[in-house]
Amino acid sequence: KPQEKPKDSGKVTITKTFDFAGEEIKVTKEVDSNSKEAKSFLKQQEKLQSAAPGSLPTVSGVKRPSGMSSLLGKIGAKKQKMSTLEKSKLDWENFKEEEGIVEELAIHNRGKDGYIERKAFLERVDHRQFEIERDLRLSRMKP
Repeated sequence: KPQEKPKDSGKVTITKTFDFAGEEIKVTKEVDSNSKEAKSFLKQQEKLQSAAPGSLPTVSGVKRPSGMSSLLGKIGAKKQKMSTLEKSKLDWENFKEEEGIVEELAIHNRGKDGYIERKAFLERVDHRQFEIERDLRLSRMKP
């Protein structure tokens, strides 16, 4: 079940539980309290808290079974399933945090040795080569 812990720094810690290959995986994320994700999470928490007392209607002090079963349905709700790609992404993020290589990877990817920079360079070279070959073909056709 999602939980939240507001902090003084304006951050909200969101903990979600997922089911992956029969195991319970807890994902903890810290987001800014002004972000959309934090606001939607807080609204969801308010709904769950306000719905819990109202879901147990009483008639002369005796709980109705339908109210109890709906409460048990909410408590025993199925966990969200996590795909293999999501689990791999989570593991990679955790590895980067543990090894302390987040900044190093960001710097490396921004520099000349970065993958995106190399792809852009190769695309520019290919386009220039095509223009040179096209100009050469056009110059040979107009004798």
